[in-house]
Amino acid sequence: MKTSSCNDPLSVRRMKRWIVIGLFLLGLLSPGCSEKQQPPPPPVQQGKVVIKGSNTIGEEMGPRLIAEYKKDHPTAELVLESKGTASGFTALLAGESDIAAASRVVTQEELNLARSRGDDVNVYVIGSYSVAVVLNAANHITNLSRDQVRDIFTGAVQNWKEVGGSDAPVHLYIRDPISGTYLGFRELAMEDKPYAANPKTFTNYDGIVQAVAQDQNGIGNSSFEPANKAGVKALPIRGVAPNTLSVNEGRYPFSRVLRLYTNKAKESPPALDFIRFIESPSGQEIVAQMGNVPRP
Repeated sequence: MKTSSCNDPLSVRRMKRWIVIGLFLLGLLSPGCSEKQQPPPPPVQQGKVVIKGSNTIGEEMGPRLIAEYKKDHPTAELVLESKGTASGFTALLAGESDIAAASRVVTQEELNLARSRGDDVNVYVIGSYSVAVVLNAANHITNLSRDQVRDIFTGAVQNWKEVGGSDAPVHLYIRDPISGTYLGFRELAMEDKPYAANPKTFTNYDGIVQAVAQDQNGIGNSSFEPANKAGVKALPIRGVAPNTLSVNEGRYPFSRVLRLYTNKAKESPPALDFIRFIESPSGQEIVAQMGNVPRP
């Protein structure tokens, strides 16, 4: 009687070897065992992101950031409403917005209200709103105090000789009343007092800078980049020059940090993704292009 080949020790060893090889190959080809075959991370959840708050953020920078973000996220839905920083906090705590845009820190009263509801907030610094005072390059004045700037823009000072300059009338150039800068500069530099009567107004900083460059007695306000153009000079305030370093060190007076707040417990992935875009190099470049100082 012939012995079955299955009982042959050599055949058994060969069979076991092929079983091991087969199992090994099966393991290598299994989708979960190869790094190259790992599925991509899940995309950020799609959903509406409601942003409410600061006019300073919402006037120009917010729409530009949203437009740039949507180039890579065409299905993203972002809704922006700018009625002041306080309105942003109110909406956030009421669950009516995902992000509160703020040009000031949250107040203790607002924090207390959030905590009384069992809420806590995350804060993200996205840059600083900063305004330079620009003079004609031929003006001999090299420095002004905060009080002098206030008095010039409110009309209390109407002749340059009152602040150490030539005997000549002050010509004022400012942004138009509907701009965020019109209100922002008034709050930062003028103790929220009204502007002098009959200033010449412009819809952008470039117009102000160009007008001051052509008027030896002119003075205006501008973001930092246009203030470096030929024909004008950005004036130090109390000896502190307007630049990125002085802003980020907290020394330049006509500046305020821009922040975004979220409800920590309800922070949605789409909202966080948009914030991460603003914090990224490309987002910070847009912040700078819109006349603000990028975050440190």
